[in-house]
Amino acid sequence: MHAIFLLPLQPKWRKFIAISNKTSRFVAIKMKHYKAIFLDWDDTIGDWTTAEHKALQDIYATYRLNRLYPTFEDYLNAYKPYNLELWGMYGRGEVTKEKLHFERFYRPMVGLPVTADGLRDLAHEIGSEFLRLTNKYFCLLPDAERVVKYLAAKYPLTIISNGFKEVQYYKFEHSGLAPYFAHTLISEEVGINKPQPGIFQVALERNGITADEAVMVGDSYSSDIAGAKAAGIDQIWIRDERLAIKEGETATYIIPKLIDVLKIVNLTQLNK
Repeated sequence: MHAIFLLPLQPKWRKFIAISNKTSRFVAIKMKHYKAIFLDWDDTIGDWTTAEHKALQDIYATYRLNRLYPTFEDYLNAYKPYNLELWGMYGRGEVTKEKLHFERFYRPMVGLPVTADGLRDLAHEIGSEFLRLTNKYFCLLPDAERVVKYLAAKYPLTIISNGFKEVQYYKFEHSGLAPYFAHTLISEEVGINKPQPGIFQVALERNGITADEAVMVGDSYSSDIAGAKAAGIDQIWIRDERLAIKEGETATYIIPKLIDVLKIVNLTQLNK
């Protein structure tokens, strides 16, 4: 069985696109034309999930975390939910970058046979090693280079990211794609995190456009899609089809893969 999404547009463009991950079939009658495209980076363009997984595997082995967690999967089950919770708090401005980065490694290690000071030092050390390892394992998602280069030839592109600046700029430069982006907005530099509408407003101002002239592409509903929606900007949600859509989660467009952005863009070009 394959998924087909019926994607409602804004009232002014009340038609739909049907997207199938098996047939790549699109049906469109009237599409909206955009003047700029905003994109998330991690797990939209860069393969953060793979880099994170490999980095955590190395950390589990190097720091002998089997003393507390018999298997790597046990460690992941302790780390990931709390890490997601902290990122949500960071997006809402409830914790600092430093607090997030420390706590996500400190809390899963409580119980190791070390002193309190030793545990804090270890959490800081692992945090630094994690950033180094995620840079080491950085890679682009399939079709990312093709999509970015194609879009950049037609639109000014803007990155909007909540990632830590020292890591994100490394990835931008080593991806080879930095020259294709007209603007790069890192939340800690702007002083506003996604999903707060303010960072999207900054992106609009940088591009000299209004909200109805932009579209946001991202994989995170809570950060990218909900934030863009709150700012009055259309959204392209790259949704993991293995996960159920929660009640109330809607987007202007829902697609299974980054490459499908090109099909939406080509349709909008026909209606200029």
